[in-house]
Order: sequence, then C-alpha cells, then structure tokens
Amino acid sequence: MSALHRSKTERIDVRASSSVKLLLQEAARSCHKSVSEFLLDAGVTAANQALADRRRFVLNDEQWQAFQQALDRPVQAKPRLKQLLSEPGVLD
Repeated sequence: MSALHRSKTERIDVRASSSVKLLLQEAARSCHKSVSEFLLDAGVTAANQALADRRRFVLNDEQWQAFQQALDRPVQAKPRLKQLLSEPGVLD
C-alpha cells in the first residue's frame, strides 16, 4: 500500500482568512468533497508537480540507451512551437 493511501493518522493545521476559507469551502462543495479532502488532493498534486523534476528515475539498459539517444539528437527547429510561445497567452 502506498504512503498516500494509508490510514490518516497525522494532522496538518492551516490558518486562512475568512475569504480564503469560504473560497475553499465553495471549491470543495463543487467537487463533492470535504474541505480536508479537497486540500489534501490539491496539496498532493502540487507536491508531486513541485518534486517531479527532482525525483530519481530508474531505467533498464535499453531504456537508458534510448534516453541518451534522445538527448544526443540534434536540435530541430519547431516553427509552430516558436510562434505559439511568442504570442500572448489567454491569461496575458
């Protein structure tokens, strides 16, 4: 059983303003979750994203060779990607 699915024995205390608490309660309700479930899910997701590029990964010999070959390939121009990244985004 993974550490994320074991019974909950630890407590995490969080302080928030009234407006943040109301926002979290509304968001949790919209997902049909308790505030605790909502915060835990969001926290685990954010933690995994924050650690994703810092984690160790293991490859067998064949996968390692393929990985190295991909890293060693010459850079290729990607005009559509360049255009996409040079345009203002939805939130800009």
